[in-house]
Amino acid sequence: MFILFLIALGLYLISTIFYLVFLVIDRKNIEIIGHFSLLAGFIVHFLATCFRYFQAGYTPITNLHESLSFLSLCIAGFFLFLKRSYKISILGSIIVPLLSLMFIWALSLPNDIKPLAPILQSYWLPIHTIFAFVGNSIFFVSFFVSVLYLFLERGIKRKRFSPISSRFPSLEVLDSINYRCMSYGFPFLTIGIITGSLWAGIAWGSYWSWDPKETWSLITWIVYAILIHNRLAIGWRGRKTAYMMIVGFFSILFTFLGINFVIGGLHSYL
Repeated sequence: MFILFLIALGLYLISTIFYLVFLVIDRKNIEIIGHFSLLAGFIVHFLATCFRYFQAGYTPITNLHESLSFLSLCIAGFFLFLKRSYKISILGSIIVPLLSLMFIWALSLPNDIKPLAPILQSYWLPIHTIFAFVGNSIFFVSFFVSVLYLFLERGIKRKRFSPISSRFPSLEVLDSINYRCMSYGFPFLTIGIITGSLWAGIAWGSYWSWDPKETWSLITWIVYAILIHNRLAIGWRGRKTAYMMIVGFFSILFTFLGINFVIGGLHSYL
């Protein structure tokens, strides 16, 4: 079964190489190879995750290895989905190398299948984790879109252009992608928090205990809620949206990794 993960990694790395070449050489056939390598990697990665599910007997999102692997899978899937609506192939030169590095990190960690902790033996596990991780993957993409937006905007203001920067989407398109990410990511994040709260009520007898991960999840939700409100109510666009997306992503990153390594808490088994 693990061989499937290695095959998926090989396909992701092939896609990475072709997307990086595409960044330098603007040829459609190079991008096509990168795209289909990514698609094939995503399919094999999905099948490997399914096999691990049947082998383990539970949803494989219970430790850092499985979490990073599943997050990589979600990022690949969302980027492929986004490419159907926008001509953003060039963004593959940023997204694909990063998800490949994340997947390498995942595969370098202990991957033994162990008995599930009693607290995780619940039907809420797949519901809560899948919604949360899909939302995180969407905001992962939006983070790099936001960074790219600020970089290109700065170049335009300083009238510094390069052949490569001119190939990236316009600021309007990047802002539109950010709004699409908000529209998709926020409901997933919200449902993830709600289902987590319901699970906590069953497992610990309290729907909310102000555990560090719960608290930072709420902070992240508030950041994106403010962003969406200001976007719809007072017309926030462009730079303000990009900055808030970056703040929200760092909050997600701290919730996902920082708390486990720095603070701990009831969710430290992840």
